[in-house]
Amino acid sequence: MASQTKNLLHSHSSCPCYVTSQSNLIKFRRTHVGFEPRVLSQNTKWESLSLSCGSKSGKPEKKKWEVKCTAEGIERGMLMGRRGREEATAKELVPERFKVVVLLACVMCLCNADRVVMSVAIVPLATKHGWSNSFLGIVQSSFLWGYIFSSVIGGALVDRYGGKRVLGTGVALWSLATLLTPWAANHSTTSLLAIRAFFGLAEGVALPAMNTLLSRWFPNHERASAVGISMAGFHLGNVAGLLVTPIMLSTIGITGPFILFASLGLLWLSTWAHGVTNEPQESQFISKSELRLIQAGKTDSSPVRDGKFPPVRLLLSKLPTWAIIFANVTNNWGYFVLLSWMPVYFKTVFNVNLRQAASFSAVPWGIMALSGYIAGATSDYLIKAGFSLTLVRKIMQSIGFIGPGVSLLCLNFANTPISAAVYLTIALSLSSFSQAGFLLNMQDIAPQYAGLLHGISNSAGTLAAIISTIGTGYFVQWLGSFQAFLTVTAVLYFMSTIFWNLFATGERVF
Repeated sequence: MASQTKNLLHSHSSCPCYVTSQSNLIKFRRTHVGFEPRVLSQNTKWESLSLSCGSKSGKPEKKKWEVKCTAEGIERGMLMGRRGREEATAKELVPERFKVVVLLACVMCLCNADRVVMSVAIVPLATKHGWSNSFLGIVQSSFLWGYIFSSVIGGALVDRYGGKRVLGTGVALWSLATLLTPWAANHSTTSLLAIRAFFGLAEGVALPAMNTLLSRWFPNHERASAVGISMAGFHLGNVAGLLVTPIMLSTIGITGPFILFASLGLLWLSTWAHGVTNEPQESQFISKSELRLIQAGKTDSSPVRDGKFPPVRLLLSKLPTWAIIFANVTNNWGYFVLLSWMPVYFKTVFNVNLRQAASFSAVPWGIMALSGYIAGATSDYLIKAGFSLTLVRKIMQSIGFIGPGVSLLCLNFANTPISAAVYLTIALSLSSFSQAGFLLNMQDIAPQYAGLLHGISNSAGTLAAIISTIGTGYFVQWLGSFQAFLTVTAVLYFMSTIFWNLFATGERVF
């Protein structure tokens, strides 16, 4: 009987062939299309199993391949078979959350590269137009004029509408501003300042959107590493901008690097629009196993966006909020001083040419990209090892402030460009540990309002960055050196470390 049934299953003749025997089917190890039967522990009700290749009249009929099994709850076309399962397995080889973090790392790279282009291009522009050091500080800070306003608004929009749409809109707008920058510089200084302010306005949504999206797509024990990868892209944007811009300025002219990075932004946007969702459960590409892993690794469910703006007064009434704000102020103060003034610093103090100055400035940012990931991985390891979240955040942030403070004090005694680059590399490498400190702490204390909290703290940090960027220019013009301002920055790092360790917490507050 078994051999007879087998012949019927593999027959290609025009005669009718019907199989209904339960016992004989269970004896088969595997059918042609790859299904393998199970030995059932209890009686199974088989509603139908039919394979027909012809009619009794001898006329060919449309082939029907269908299995129905009420015990398993399965109803699907048998033609998918092994090939379909292999395609599904291949689709899951790269988890969706890794695709999200790679896209975020790429856009953060573009975000910073677009900023750095102006830090290098301003040197020939200043020579051409005869700008003073104090006016250079105003031009450098004009980016921050728009950035300070969009941080709060962008953070609130991210909380309300999700990170995907807000970030995509921001990329489109800042790519347009990047494209228009060389035209504005040739037209007038007023146009240049306006375009740079608009550029900052568009870029203000990037960090809140990144932080919120990563908190949705990654379980708690992977979040620091995900932020490390994304911020590695951010720091590599400095390297890309500092290395590519001088080459393109000398070969193509001022328009070259601006057109390149604006085009890359629009290219990224075409991939982002169809490849990412605000929440993992909204994605049509994510597997059930990955979704379960993400959901199991969260202590809180995803916040519900009810269309209402969160209570700002409540956020500002708690000391852990102010610990984050002061940490962001200090971080941005030191970061933007180094970002905006390092090419000028190497050219002024050590009298190196523009390409050499950019190269010396690029090395620390490249190392910072690696150290940021190491900081994130270390943080995740400590959390998995059982250390409290509060302790881990305090350790990471202390390294991120004390290390740069000591390094900047040592930078005052550097007498060669190589030794200066070493001190800057140490300072920036250790400052990247802040990514596993205050930057993650926003989601810890206020997961529902993290976007707005990021915006508030980033606006305060941006104000500090404006003061430090302009202040550096005036200090250098007034005192003739960078030493005084580097010392002020180091002291600020030490004071913020004390405040952070007194009032920061890893527990949920809001």
